[in-house]
Amino acid sequence: MTTTLITGGTVVSATGRTQADVLVDGERIVALIAPGASPFGTIEADVTIDATGKYVIPGGVDAHTHMQLPFGGTNASDTFETGTRAAAWGGTTTIIDFAVQRYGERVQDGLAHWHELAAGNCAIDYGFHQIVGGVDDDALKAMDTLVDEGITSYKLFMAYPGVFYSDDAQVLRAMQKATDHGLLTMMHAENGPAIDVLAAQLAESGKTSPYYHGIARAWQMEEEATHRAIMLADVTGAPLYVVHVSAKQAVEQLAAARDKGKNVFGETCPQYLYLSLEEQLGASSEEWGDFEGAKWVCSTPLRSRAEGHQDAMWQALRTNDLQMVSTDHCPFCMKEQKELGKDDFRAIPNGIGSIEHRVDLLYQGVVTGQITLERWVELIATTPARMFGLYGRKGVIAPGADADIVVYDPAGHTSIGVGEGRTHHMNMDHSAWEGYEIDGHVDVVLSRGSVVVADGEFRGTKGHGSYLKRDLSQYLV
Repeated sequence: MTTTLITGGTVVSATGRTQADVLVDGERIVALIAPGASPFGTIEADVTIDATGKYVIPGGVDAHTHMQLPFGGTNASDTFETGTRAAAWGGTTTIIDFAVQRYGERVQDGLAHWHELAAGNCAIDYGFHQIVGGVDDDALKAMDTLVDEGITSYKLFMAYPGVFYSDDAQVLRAMQKATDHGLLTMMHAENGPAIDVLAAQLAESGKTSPYYHGIARAWQMEEEATHRAIMLADVTGAPLYVVHVSAKQAVEQLAAARDKGKNVFGETCPQYLYLSLEEQLGASSEEWGDFEGAKWVCSTPLRSRAEGHQDAMWQALRTNDLQMVSTDHCPFCMKEQKELGKDDFRAIPNGIGSIEHRVDLLYQGVVTGQITLERWVELIATTPARMFGLYGRKGVIAPGADADIVVYDPAGHTSIGVGEGRTHHMNMDHSAWEGYEIDGHVDVVLSRGSVVVADGEFRGTKGHGSYLKRDLSQYLV
């Protein structure tokens, strides 16, 4: 087996930082060695990586991605091959994607299909959540087998009637089943039927540009559904994890439940920390005109900066009212995909691609003083691993853990280019983050001891990534 020694760096964890060398043997970390304190004498490793002046952190865990998701008459443009390669470029070494079951489909068939899509194609390790988009007796019975498959979380939708939507009775029954098995319920919390009425009224009045996507999906729709999900979870005793929180009022609902000791958790995404509805309104280009705003159409939608939603998300990350940042990576190209809704915002595929930029964008929060260095590691790696049953193997630099390691240069710089100078590796013809400048840089990335990114080159291989059977959540109170 290959031995690797990472020398001279500052190892950063969720609880502190220390000067230490990291010794890797094969796929696992075997030792952290303080300077001058090696019990092995002089270490002769096969590979030595100089991390002097740099941070050595656990590889990022992105717990919310949608590779090849069928949506809106098309599919997310990143495959498991292209998406996991882009993730590695950005310092993410584990993803948890969503196997899909829709109305009229069987849970087992959807899961089998997702295994077929991912197997042999991933550059980094991966696991699955299960979308249960049609809660009926057959689906509930299938939930009995999820833990045996290493799938300990599943997702319901209070939005998208006719596609994924579950009404309150279905949510209740699924949560009861989840309680029986210790499954974590993940919830898309928006009042879908009411949103559809608002969206139809806007379209009928001629308000069809991308901006009105966010107007139809008003923050009240998110707050109400979040509260309803919390109440249903309280009745059933099911732990609840609310995905892609964007409205400060929804955070208030989560915080109130957590203050009562409830097992209620939430994530936000980079777009809700940095982007806003006002910028979407003002988006205009020679090629796309006002339709350029479609680049930022996602659900939940971008929120108003004037109303303080972005500042509230950062504050919630500091106070742990939100526990982590995932991407909800669901990319669509402008041409032939987003443009399906050029005449009606309701037909724009919902999604933003961010898998390559999450680690950098959250580090920029360290630079600007929004979060600490340790909190950065906690948000991008440690808590996702704990929340979804991977901690000890992922999310930490410690003996016995997988050697998923990122060497991050705080003195480096990352430019997310624009137009033909675009620097991202996601399978998209644009980026929501074009023009962003990051005061830091991912220098070296190891996945299970193999160098997959170094010296500005991708050195990984398709098929290196392994499927992860996950344990139950390690984050419950």
